[in-house]
Amino acid sequence: MSTSDAFRDEVGGSGAAPAAPGGLLDVLSLAAVVLDDSGRIALWSAQAEELFGYPADEALGRFAGHLLVDEEHLDLVVELFTHVMESGRRWAGGFPVRRKDGTTRMVEFRNMRLDDDKGGRYALGIATDQATLRRVERDLALSLRLISQSPIGLGVMDTALRFVLVNPALEGMNRRPGQDPDRSAEGETPPFLRSQAVRSVMHEVLATGVPALDRFVVGETPADPGQEHAWSVSFYRLEDPSGRVLGLATSVVDVTGQHRAAADAARSRRRLALVADASVKIGTTLDLQQTARELADVCVPETADLVTVDVLDSVLQGLRSPGTPTGPARFRALAVVAAYPSEAVDAPDRVGDLAEYDADRLVTRCVNTGRPLVRATVTPEDLRRIARDDASAAVLAEAGVHSYLALPLIARGEVIGALGLMRARNPAPFDEDDVTLAGELAARAAVCIDNARWFQSQRHAALTLQRNLLPNRPSRRPGLGIAHRYEPAGATSEIGGDWFDVIALPADKTALIIGDVMGSGIDAAATMGQLRTATRTLAQLDLDPAQVLHHLDQATAGMDHTFTTCVYAVYDPHGRQCHISVAGHLPPVLMRPGRAPELLDLPTGAPLGVGGVPFHTTRLGLSPGDQLVLYTDGLVETRDQPLDERFALLLSLLAGPHRDLEDTCDLLLSELRQPGDRDDVALLIARMQGGQSRAGQAD
Repeated sequence: MSTSDAFRDEVGGSGAAPAAPGGLLDVLSLAAVVLDDSGRIALWSAQAEELFGYPADEALGRFAGHLLVDEEHLDLVVELFTHVMESGRRWAGGFPVRRKDGTTRMVEFRNMRLDDDKGGRYALGIATDQATLRRVERDLALSLRLISQSPIGLGVMDTALRFVLVNPALEGMNRRPGQDPDRSAEGETPPFLRSQAVRSVMHEVLATGVPALDRFVVGETPADPGQEHAWSVSFYRLEDPSGRVLGLATSVVDVTGQHRAAADAARSRRRLALVADASVKIGTTLDLQQTARELADVCVPETADLVTVDVLDSVLQGLRSPGTPTGPARFRALAVVAAYPSEAVDAPDRVGDLAEYDADRLVTRCVNTGRPLVRATVTPEDLRRIARDDASAAVLAEAGVHSYLALPLIARGEVIGALGLMRARNPAPFDEDDVTLAGELAARAAVCIDNARWFQSQRHAALTLQRNLLPNRPSRRPGLGIAHRYEPAGATSEIGGDWFDVIALPADKTALIIGDVMGSGIDAAATMGQLRTATRTLAQLDLDPAQVLHHLDQATAGMDHTFTTCVYAVYDPHGRQCHISVAGHLPPVLMRPGRAPELLDLPTGAPLGVGGVPFHTTRLGLSPGDQLVLYTDGLVETRDQPLDERFALLLSLLAGPHRDLEDTCDLLLSELRQPGDRDDVALLIARMQGGQSRAGQAD
């Protein structure tokens, strides 16, 4: 194989390619001139013709000094030429050269001696325009200075995406602690640029030439392991002037500060939103457990993975601690909520359980001191003082609970319970920011919980008073079968002033009364008790029903402007007649065998307490088997259905087959009442019987 064939194979093989025009050497347009040992021009490149202006046929064979140098510089040129030829040392520098057109140009030279195999000596001169060279040098110096001093990480990758150049900023990001600072990081890809997503972007830019700008990347660096950093990364494809792809350039801007500031701002916004949500979501009802559950639900998962809400049993009992407590405490568990399914929910006390804990328990210390208690990192001993027993502590440990925060629930200056927060999946320990946020939630919730607790206490008192004022079981009356019910409002509503009564009158007559004091709570129950007493007193006078209501209206006028609706009916079993008067109340239902139930069309009058409105008495003839149904508005009135529809439903229920009176009461309450109804109900049903049958027995 000839030398030319070998060279041709070499440059045509893999890894070798002809250089495309437009590179740095082309920019400099380096001219090559060879002189023999006498100083005559032996070789002359095309670039020399371009630089000096002489074609080869005019330059070859001539003395270079006479051709290119002014007479005044000739001695110096000869001296430099002799020095290079004799010493073999190169000479570099600028020199004024005379061009063919007579102009003078400063040319930068690199001169060196050449030796051939026959002992001959030559001088090689490499030359370029000095102005062009200085411009390139300035550009390179500026580029290198900017790159080396830039706080932005800069790097160059080849087409295989291997780093071939990195500046100090990028190198510092990729340097491991203790690594020699002089050791170059070229060839090492920083960890945050190794992800599949980032590599895909690199390949796309390399393939398309479309830059990828400001891609956000989060990760760690060998220089700062364990800490999250953020970068804005851009990629550009590098090409030479001919369009040949050289690789990629990347710029890496560390935006960790901005990222953390944005994360902190986002976290602050989330926490503000959480506090705002708490204002809406906590305290939607006056149910104690529901309110506690709402607090726990708000806390997960943003604040904690497991939340407990406990209230002091002494608070539920209405007892207030004199001074600062120091000993054991009894807690009633109100809520346990986890952010995700976990056996850890079984470790705290179960909802509804009552537990007494010693003073060294963390929750006890929290309520005794009235201050938050933080365990950024819990120990096995801490877990035993959090869970209800050792087995439960093991469950918490297995679930990965690593941080604990307990906050007192303080309402109106009194500690009423504690909010317990635990983290397992959330890797961050509780810090001061968490204490502040959870404290805000606890403060808002404590008032709601205390309101619910106070309401339940007042409701219980009102219900107790109400039940004590109502007749336990009306005495049996001649010619009547009687059934009755009283059902209080839902657990989150106050007790009203609904009542009924059955009063024995002379001559075997019976007064049937049902009423509804407008308002709720203890005041309504107390007013109801006063009216019931007054009604019983007036009934003994054997007055006409309208007269009874007239006197009750006058009595009610002095009860702090309280209004009351009422139906007063008197039944005479001997004459089988019923006299009825209504004070603003819903109409009774009359049921006759073989006929459809009907709402009695009676003069409605005005509620008691309005004053000055006359009442009217209506006389009804009743037969054995007839029934009179008296009720309060809680049986038929709802928020979402018209009253006419509810009356129709009431009549359809009463139109069914013959039933026992008790069964009728149960049917009406089960079909017309809904769980959580906000009004109480009084219901009284009387069935007329023949002869002197014992009350409560059908014919």
